Amino acid sequence: MTSTTDQASPPADAPAATPLVAVDDLCKQFNLGDRTKIHAVEHVSLEVARGETLAVVGESGCGKSTLAHLIIRLLDPTSGRVELDGVDITELGARGMRPHRQKMQIIFQDPFASLDPRRSVGKAVAEPMRVHGTASGADLNRRVGDLFTRVGLERQHVDQFPHQFSGGQRQRICIARALALEPELVIADEAVSALDVSVQAQVINLMMDLQEEMGLSYLFISHDLAVVERISHRVAVMYLGQIVEIGPRAAVFEDPQHSYTKRLLSAVPIADPRQRHDRPLLTDEIPSPRWGPGESPERVELVEVEPGHLAAVEG
Repeated sequence: MTSTTDQASPPADAPAATPLVAVDDLCKQFNLGDRTKIHAVEHVSLEVARGETLAVVGESGCGKSTLAHLIIRLLDPTSGRVELDGVDITELGARGMRPHRQKMQIIFQDPFASLDPRRSVGKAVAEPMRVHGTASGADLNRRVGDLFTRVGLERQHVDQFPHQFSGGQRQRICIARALALEPELVIADEAVSALDVSVQAQVINLMMDLQEEMGLSYLFISHDLAVVERISHRVAVMYLGQIVEIGPRAAVFEDPQHSYTKRLLSAVPIADPRQRHDRPLLTDEIPSPRWGPGESPERVELVEVEPGHLAAVEG
């Protein structure tokens, strides 16, 4: 865990009456050939305020990335609603989504797979501006150079190719591309998990600086609780497709209410053996999110345990 001095401060401005993102009762099921279904996301409701970082944490396969893809409309939901800046974008087609695409961008986990190896990185960063017609000619080249400078890269690197960069540099390029349209929301889907610790810290610092400079909102998907504790304002804990606890960072880390949150936090490695104690670890088999015809998981109900801090009722 990181010290408080390294942690993200709450957004300077009070949250607006209308959140930047509002997700209401979102569900996503994947049909399998034998009439069974994978319930990847179940009845998720959450909000992302302007200028804040909401982290979504949980073990692999819990539905974090599916939720991110639903919010940015890379996937269509089975049911539920996603609002962006007060506009319901759930049912919009490709043409209707086009102006809203500029307001939200995503950074994927693997920067090398996110970049075309046959295209220079400058062209990759310029592509969103070309597609949306926000810049062309000399202005386009200038803006690409400015973006490279903003993320800590040299302007002369724009003509190079992805294989000529390190992993951290490639992720900076992906961040520059995500910022090309000056979005309001950036979804970081395990954006630093593939990086080594020192480079990871550099990229996180960059993201926090950009948030302060540009007023960005982040939906930060991660399983690394030390990173989450540093970068987030609020934390949502996801288990088997459902949110089981959500609240301010300090409340969730210092006073976890749900048994799964407690076990998740207890699994964080502690380097100093003198600080290790007997802790309940996650040793059970992970239940399957696969359900038969007419079956579905029991819906969890969240109750407010303190202002802004909600946890699921456990039987």
